Amino acid sequence: MRTRTAERTALEDRQVPVQAKLAAAWTSFIFLYLYVDYLALYKPGVVDDILAGVVHEFNIGPTFVAIALTALAIPILMILLSTTLPAGVNRTVNLVVAVLYIPFSMYNAVGESWTYSYFYGLSIGLEVLLLAFILRAAWTWPRAASPSMPDRVEPGRSQIEVGR
Repeated sequence: MRTRTAERTALEDRQVPVQAKLAAAWTSFIFLYLYVDYLALYKPGVVDDILAGVVHEFNIGPTFVAIALTALAIPILMILLSTTLPAGVNRTVNLVVAVLYIPFSMYNAVGESWTYSYFYGLSIGLEVLLLAFILRAAWTWPRAASPSMPDRVEPGRSQIEVGR
C-alpha cells in the first residue's frame, strides 16, 4: 500500500531556460557588487575620504560619477538583456561583458591593506564565481537542431531502413 506522503516526495526537476539562469546570475552579481561597496564604507577612514572628495584614489567629480554609474548600469541592464535579446546576440553579449567584468571585479583589491584580505578575497571570489557561471551558461547555450541535419541513426542500421 502506497501512502500519500510517498507520492508527494517525488519532486519534478524542470529545465531552467538559459535566459533565466543568466538573469538570475546577473541579479546575484549586482547585489553582491553593491553590498561589497556598501560594506566597504564601514572601513575606518573611507567616509572621511569620501567627504574629502576622494574614492579609491580618484577625485569625486562628474567623470568619476559617470564612470561609476556606467559600471553599475551595465550589469543591471544585463538582467534585462539576458531575458530579451535573441539567443545568438544574447550569448555573445553575455560572454563579452562577463569577460570584461572579471578584471574590473579584481581591481577592488588593488592597494588595499592585508587587514581586509578576507573581505576582498571572499567578495572578489564570489563575483568571479558568478561571472564564471555566466560564461559557462552562455558558452554551453543549447543549440537547436538544424533542419538540414538528419536524425541520428542507430549503429548498424542504414538510413534507408529507418525510413529515409
